[in-house]
Amino acid sequence: MSTFIDFFKTSGPSATKVAPEKATKFYKKLRFQAFIAATFGYSLYYVCRTSLNVVKGPIIESGMLNATQLGTIGLCLFWAYAVGKFVNGFLADHSNITRFMAAGLIVSTLANLMLGLTDALPVSAAAANATIFTVFAIMWGINGWAQSMGAPPAIISLSRWYPLKIRGTYYGFFSASHNFGEFLSFLFVGLLVSAFGWQWGFFGAAVAGALGVVLILFWLHDTPESKGLAPIEVLSGEMTQEELDAQNAAKQQSPEAMEAAKKETSRIQRAVLRNPGVWILALASAFMYMSRYAINSWGILFLEKIKGFSTVEASTIISINAICGVVGTVLSGWMSDVLFHGDRKYPALVAGILEAISLYLFLFGGNSWFINILAMLLFGIAIGVLICFLGGLMAIDIVPRKATGAALGVVGMASYAAAGIQDVVSGILIDNMATRNAAGEIVQYDFSYVSWFWIGAAVISFLLPILNWRRKQADI
Repeated sequence: MSTFIDFFKTSGPSATKVAPEKATKFYKKLRFQAFIAATFGYSLYYVCRTSLNVVKGPIIESGMLNATQLGTIGLCLFWAYAVGKFVNGFLADHSNITRFMAAGLIVSTLANLMLGLTDALPVSAAAANATIFTVFAIMWGINGWAQSMGAPPAIISLSRWYPLKIRGTYYGFFSASHNFGEFLSFLFVGLLVSAFGWQWGFFGAAVAGALGVVLILFWLHDTPESKGLAPIEVLSGEMTQEELDAQNAAKQQSPEAMEAAKKETSRIQRAVLRNPGVWILALASAFMYMSRYAINSWGILFLEKIKGFSTVEASTIISINAICGVVGTVLSGWMSDVLFHGDRKYPALVAGILEAISLYLFLFGGNSWFINILAMLLFGIAIGVLICFLGGLMAIDIVPRKATGAALGVVGMASYAAAGIQDVVSGILIDNMATRNAAGEIVQYDFSYVSWFWIGAAVISFLLPILNWRRKQADI
């Protein structure tokens, strides 16, 4: 067990040091590689996370699983991810980020590969549905936990390799990685499913995951010290080696001081949990995640069954929202800082209303390509802004800096728990409202009830933050 733990520990300093005259060039090269590996590696994580969303239609048509079962399977991923994101965030701080991130993607890749092979399971026809459902639920839950091993080490790599003065810029670029991953999944996986069948949705995701593992292992470097370089504080000129040594020495605390620090941390976390403003924003983010993942999880099926688009056409339309999310994310920070002087409530309200309108346009606006593309374009921009604001920034604004992590933890867990609930409720509504023939086969889908469920979640998500408009930052 100790050997296993040691394998994932942060790397120690390299015995071989880089010559001073070569250090700057070598550092910039490794820094760029780490950024590329973290950003595109996490994008390929997303391909392994969203593959199921593309294959739902063909799986339902094959009779293997129904919408209720697929919704429950989605719940397994979201809830495992919610808990895993909290736990793995702590573990990643003390880990070799290369091995930690690669290990998660290896597990996620294997989970997709296994699901692609489920059609060949040697089970009787009578037991097939129950067996396949169980396999899917277990493997997708495991995938959810593995997925939570992606973002923490990727973000930590920015902290370990980039100086403070440019870290924010690169974090902004990294934040677009999930949008790019969703785009790849909807487009790349959609093409494979259309050409070769639903199994290839999982096989294609596994191939993408394998490529990501190779990229991470070769280019996501653990620490500058492990490569024979000085610490990032010294490399960036933020302080000299002597100043860093003195700072580290000053951090050495007595047992009494360490115990007092632990008690202070616990007090801050309890105060955040008692802050109604944080919970209002957590609920707002939760409802926003319901509408966000409603489109990501069921949008392709909706376009196939209600509007008559092919899998490739439906995947292409949904992929537009993923790309436009990049625009929303990039615009959000600039918009609130420059146009609204740090006041997030007005742009958040506008983005929330835009999300609800675009969702209504998508669900009830007809079958034309133009209307559906326009709806996804607006939806993607709005969601990009809301992920930034409701997903964390507005909660950070009402708590002191020392309580940032606790606030983000509350919002993050609420968001993904709600996304899981949405998947189950949507699956049940889709199944129960469908028209069936005498043999129990679905002959016509009815998305009216589930559509209003999604729109209702979007409306609640932008109304809830209004309760915080007069709330000031809490003293903790």
